[in-house]
Amino acid sequence: MYCLQCLIPVLLIPKPTNPALMQTHVMFIVLYLIGFFLERKPCTICSLVFLMAVFLICNSGVGNCLFWGNCEGHTFERVLLPMLYY
Repeated sequence: MYCLQCLIPVLLIPKPTNPALMQTHVMFIVLYLIGFFLERKPCTICSLVFLMAVFLICNSGVGNCLFWGNCEGHTFERVLLPMLYY
């Protein structure tokens, strides 16, 4: 799990309280992750563990996600589940 040494702090970066700074925060996180995966080339298992951790954090509750301020509108039940019935 040496590959995760630089990925785990990404999960601990606090989100800004000002909604205007949320886009900057998301852009920073996405660019950091792209740069990390291109430079370090982590193993498949570490990548899957990190993506599973991000998925579980985003679906664990309202406001926990790294990439948007409010997870209420992005949960599986409210977005993807209605699409399955059409």
